[in-house]
Amino acid sequence: MPRVSEAHLAARRQQILDAAALCFARNGFHQTSMQDVIKEAGLSVGAFYRYFKSKNELITAIAGTKIGEVTSALDELMARDPMPPIPVILDHILEIIETYMVEGGTVRIAVQVWGEAVHDAEVAAVVAEIYGRVRSRAVAMAEGARASGQLPADADPQGVGAALFGLIQGYILQRVLVGEVDRERYVAGIRALLSAP
Repeated sequence: MPRVSEAHLAARRQQILDAAALCFARNGFHQTSMQDVIKEAGLSVGAFYRYFKSKNELITAIAGTKIGEVTSALDELMARDPMPPIPVILDHILEIIETYMVEGGTVRIAVQVWGEAVHDAEVAAVVAEIYGRVRSRAVAMAEGARASGQLPADADPQGVGAALFGLIQGYILQRVLVGEVDRERYVAGIRALLSAP
């Protein structure tokens, strides 16, 4: 029997993740069963469980991929010399997040997972690890901004980083829970806050 190529395995894994994202976005995390995802993916039970054993594994993989894209973008922006102003970096990240709102409802899934993390220790650990990566980048952004004079010399990078991370989450929550939020106005508001005495 011939070996299955890595490309085939990766494509099948992505097929499952795409099916899971559709199911979670359509029916919610709790209302989606593994059988729903298997059916959406068009696979046998055996083929499916070769890749994922639980909904938590699916969520970890979906979130990890999307957060990886965000952290890569942050790393690229912060590596520029000079580092762009904080509002420019945040605008770019929020633009990426907007694409996730259109493509498969990934951001809506994120909000569901945040709620699930309150009740499920396993999900909470995954959320803390994955989102901790973004917050650590926000702290690094604050350190870079302080070093370049964008922030006062006595600014606390941990506190500023936590606040910047909160601005990203706040944008997501407002888009999902309240409705349309204009990204340009949101970033203009961030600029105003940063320039306030």
